[in-house]
Amino acid sequence: MSKALTVLLLLAMCVQLIKPLGFPGLRQRRDFWKIAVFAIVVMMVTVLVRP
Repeated sequence: MSKALTVLLLLAMCVQLIKPLGFPGLRQRRDFWKIAVFAIVVMMVTVLVRP
């Protein structure tokens, strides 16, 4: 599941650079870093939750 989530977030970052997604906070191309920060936080939570 974590690999699929990683691929999905990378795809969202690439799409954001080509054509902004239009979600609140993601209206400009330069906002792709917000997706990267979200991905890092999700991966940290995944590491902390796993035994």
